[in-house]
Amino acid sequence: MPSPTVVPYANFKASEDGDALRAAMKGFGTDEQSIIDILTARSNAQRQEIAKYFLAEYGRDLIEDLKSELGGIFEDVIIALMYPPVNYLCKEIHKAMSGVGTNESALVEILCTKTNEEIKQIVKTYEDLYDRPLAEHMCSETSGHFRRLLTLIVTGVRDESGTIDPAMAKEQAAKLYAAGESKLGTDEEVFNRIMAHGSFEQLRLVFEEYKQLSGQSIEQAIKHEMSGELAEAMQAIVECVQSPADFFATCLYRAMKGMGTDDSTLIRIIVSRSEIDLNDIKREFERQYDRTLLSAVKSETSGDYKRALCALIGGA
Repeated sequence: MPSPTVVPYANFKASEDGDALRAAMKGFGTDEQSIIDILTARSNAQRQEIAKYFLAEYGRDLIEDLKSELGGIFEDVIIALMYPPVNYLCKEIHKAMSGVGTNESALVEILCTKTNEEIKQIVKTYEDLYDRPLAEHMCSETSGHFRRLLTLIVTGVRDESGTIDPAMAKEQAAKLYAAGESKLGTDEEVFNRIMAHGSFEQLRLVFEEYKQLSGQSIEQAIKHEMSGELAEAMQAIVECVQSPADFFATCLYRAMKGMGTDDSTLIRIIVSRSEIDLNDIKREFERQYDRTLLSAVKSETSGDYKRALCALIGGA
């Protein structure tokens, strides 16, 4: 079972938290530590209750009040915590496609790691928020086989009937081999179709069969056969089929590697996985990189921003 770092607060009272947040933001100065202590230790559903109370009791929008009191990337973390999870991911998808250029890595990280049910919620919420179908917006911002793969994913074609077909897995592995390693050039359509349609359980079997057949892993084949964002998307699907925690640990490591920090990715993964499997991601991070996620984040961040992220990550 996935292991979260943020769970519902046992002695939760929306009125107490709402009053405490109001006090933290009233008058001169802001008590940032109180805001961190409350919001990082409540589940998202509880934060929504606090926001409802805040509106009913004070006639004020809690998100707007927080925005006016906080600033910079610390504000980004706190506001990310306040949106319902699916709304937050839709905002991140929209941001990835807004302005000049497209952040393909963010699209891959959000869309290629989701089940059909999660994709359905994202597609519906995106259209509600932006009055534009996600598939249509994505088609105008991406191209080629990468666009085709993402389109297949957001149209929800992944089979989640729960049935696993070993004979079909053998057949699909042979098709992947024929579309890549065994010929000159690559038939990306075959890869797209199989990667977007198969359930994660079925794909796990396909990848095992592929290794039996070709003598090398599907990751190695993708590296040889593809490049750019399509290769990145394929690798993301493969890693999430095998271990989502492994995939997200790698994303976090990359976000902190080298000069500068990719704060958007850091915030998005820590916030969006905190109620799902952040404990598993922490374990995987330490196993792969021989240091705790907490120590890595501490060395890359500072101030209230650091305190908020560390509170969500929890003890080493």
